[in-house]
Amino acid sequence: MGAFSQSISIIMLTVHNSLTNQKEPFISLVDGLVGMYVCGPTVSGESHLGHARPFIVFDVINRYLQSLGYKVRYVRNITDAGHFEEAGITDTNKIGNKALLEKLEPMELVQKYTRLFHDAMAQFNNLHPNIEPTATGHIIEQIDMIQAMIKNKMAYVVNGSVYFDIQTYHEYFSKQGIPYGILSNRKIEDLLETTRELDSQDEKKNKADFALWKKAPDKHLMRWTSPWGDGFPAWHIECSAMSKKYLGNQFDIHGGGLDLLFPHHECEIAQSVCVNNQIPAKYWLHNNVITIEGRKMGKSYNNVIKLSELFTGSHPLLTQAYHPMAIRFLILQSHYRSTLDFSNTALQSAEKAVKRLWDTYQQFLTFPVDCTDNRPADNIELEKKCVELVASFDSYMDDDFNTAQVIGSLFELLPTLNGLLNQQLPARALSAKTVLLIQQQLKKYIETILGIQFQVSGIYEDKMNRVMDLLIKLRKTAKDKKDFATSDQIRQELVTLGIQLKDEKDGRVVWRFI
Repeated sequence: MGAFSQSISIIMLTVHNSLTNQKEPFISLVDGLVGMYVCGPTVSGESHLGHARPFIVFDVINRYLQSLGYKVRYVRNITDAGHFEEAGITDTNKIGNKALLEKLEPMELVQKYTRLFHDAMAQFNNLHPNIEPTATGHIIEQIDMIQAMIKNKMAYVVNGSVYFDIQTYHEYFSKQGIPYGILSNRKIEDLLETTRELDSQDEKKNKADFALWKKAPDKHLMRWTSPWGDGFPAWHIECSAMSKKYLGNQFDIHGGGLDLLFPHHECEIAQSVCVNNQIPAKYWLHNNVITIEGRKMGKSYNNVIKLSELFTGSHPLLTQAYHPMAIRFLILQSHYRSTLDFSNTALQSAEKAVKRLWDTYQQFLTFPVDCTDNRPADNIELEKKCVELVASFDSYMDDDFNTAQVIGSLFELLPTLNGLLNQQLPARALSAKTVLLIQQQLKKYIETILGIQFQVSGIYEDKMNRVMDLLIKLRKTAKDKKDFATSDQIRQELVTLGIQLKDEKDGRVVWRFI
């Protein structure tokens, strides 16, 4: 009996739910539909390496859910109002102060860094979210939620600011099985005792109470009119308001980095429970942190690497520029819930590996297949192994989106694929049906799900083609002048950047990524 006659068991997608701290079968609230909210960037500055992981991870999750047939509404916010007191940062007007420093209007600064963020996401080949709401575009919704909490006596007003009453919330909702700390497993008694001293603590009933709305000082640039006077929304309320507006009172997945689990996501749950009487998301997914050569990222270590610095190699810790696909590949080589350590060695290895994978994949797509050829494979054992490896892609992704294992299976396939391409294996080693299956699954996983793509698209394609046309003309001019040193230098420099020139017989020069 052929390999294709064997039945492959269907494994239901399981995800690790931070709310229950265990793996659970994924069953969407509405059959065939998935609502997913992911906390987006704060655009008071340029995005850094720490921002790359969550957005690449949840891009792949979005892609995989779509491949399963779900219609996904992916909402990722933009935080464009500065409010960071609750995070332990005393600068409650980060965007406004940065705008003054850069001599820009606050929204001018926001647009600058939002464009840079979008540019980086495009280079990573991330799909656009379906909806990308901004905090400043949803002031009314945030005020409405705050008013509902005040009405429910879960929030209180002091001197034009509004605070969430954690103890009142906890006393009431803990009886309903939704205590404050349900996500992070923190005890309210410890929070009330150990919360650090921050600005405006004298206004609060308890140190652990967090701000919902802050009164704007006289020179505060970003301010809005509210029932409590001119002010601005605090940190947590925007996500509760925007997820509710676009995904409803309850949705399927709430995602973000592990650093947001407390206090941000914990506070989101409390706010939403107060207003909607239910936890906003069914599944809470968190990617783990990134370290740099074993150290946490931090300004004191001078290891906060901006995304543009990764692409250009301009940070002191970097020995070279790295292709965005090398960064994407390195992130996907680790399970999203494990710690990921970045280093030049790891990035260089990832860049070589992903180029090797891409090159073999591109060549194997053109491997000839006769779809009418139904003869069995010459090597039944090899065919069985290849079919099992291909089948493992789905199994690993169904096991909490284990991209690391998928990539492992892809590389187990490469020796066979290269053997066929280099004719070290006979062309009939695998049946035509298996070759076609591998080609289809490689395309599905490498491009569609993992999002690996070395082709430049959109506005960047035109710019890249123009740059390459210019370099090819300069090289031709050098060759015509018999300046072969310059001609060879252009060719070699491009090779070091991962681009190969090929002189065709008809005189044309074509280029490709390598």
